[in-house]
Amino acid sequence: EAVCACEFNDALGLSQPTVSHHLKKLTEAGLLAREQRGKWAYFSLRRDAVDKLAALADLKEACC
Repeated sequence: EAVCACEFNDALGLSQPTVSHHLKKLTEAGLLAREQRGKWAYFSLRRDAVDKLAALADLKEACC
C-alpha cells in the first residue's frame, strides 16, 4: 500500500529534506514506486525489486 511521504518525517525522526532525498534515491534505484496525488507524493515498494532482493539474500545465505 502506498504511503504519503509526509508520514515518514515524524516516524523516522528526520527532517523533510532528508526524507525526500532518500526517497528520491530509493526511487531512482528502482526499489520504490512514486505516485503524485495532488501536492503529495505517495511511495510503495516495487514488488519486483523486493523479490530480486530476497533472491539475492537467499543466494548470499547459501554461499556464506
